[in-house]
Amino acid sequence: MSQEDTAWHGMCDLNFLNRDDSKSSDPYTIHQGTYKAPFKLLRASQKADGRCELPILHTAGGLVGGDQLTLKVVANRRTRSLLTNVAAQKVYGSVGRLKDHPEGKWATQNCYFFLDEDSDLEWMPQEVIVFANGLFEQRMHVELSPSASFLGVEVVRLGRTSLGETLDSGCWRSGLEISRHFGQEKRWEFIDRLELSGDALTAKHGMDSQPVLGSLVWAAPTSLTQEKIDQLLEVCRKKGDVREGAMSLSSINHGISARYLGRSTQEARFSFFRIWMHIRKFRSLHSPESLRVWPMQEDPSF
Repeated sequence: MSQEDTAWHGMCDLNFLNRDDSKSSDPYTIHQGTYKAPFKLLRASQKADGRCELPILHTAGGLVGGDQLTLKVVANRRTRSLLTNVAAQKVYGSVGRLKDHPEGKWATQNCYFFLDEDSDLEWMPQEVIVFANGLFEQRMHVELSPSASFLGVEVVRLGRTSLGETLDSGCWRSGLEISRHFGQEKRWEFIDRLELSGDALTAKHGMDSQPVLGSLVWAAPTSLTQEKIDQLLEVCRKKGDVREGAMSLSSINHGISARYLGRSTQEARFSFFRIWMHIRKFRSLHSPESLRVWPMQEDPSF
């Protein structure tokens, strides 16, 4: 049986709906969804503000060359939702391991997020671990209405460093596109494309031999002024010191972006948790809680 025959083509379509379209300040969000293996939806939980926290499970235990995953999410009007996953995603080595494709085959994940008016979607998966000689590409497309809010996090570890492993001949790619729709007009708010392989893994202006890269982006509702966003950015900078590695924060077109570089996926997650906490506080929303499926051993807010 060929590698093509054994590759997964998983999909997951999700809709978040406002159960009660009343004028209450805290709408109650539910979800509807269909999925195809290796995706599986676990039990959702409701937070105090009516937000729906939904974990997604990848049942195959990891990705091999040729695997394709597609996630499509629609956040309908006045919904609050948080998507995460149960465990780190593993991407196994491909280069030099396939007889018919010695150059390796890519594992890919495509994510599509569509946010309606006054919706609030937080995408906070656990990290991706790319094994030596693994090839992985994630493409994310986010389309928002003017009053919607999107918070997205991405953390990757290049090689199983506890075993002394590096990415070797592998490659990791990431592409994020965020656009805002004003009627028939479409405006680009943020485009970020990265590729890490070869010399970029050790270059001073690349990974500088660090194995962990993390990114956070928040596209804020357009009702918030740039002055207010700049104030939030200043708070995050003052209280955003990391205990290990380095963190940078900057403003984007109506939002903020943060980048972590270091050796600790936990430190990246904790640093982003603190930024997430400040964003929630800034918007007068309920403080975030540690995700119930995440293995956190300490309070990440400190």
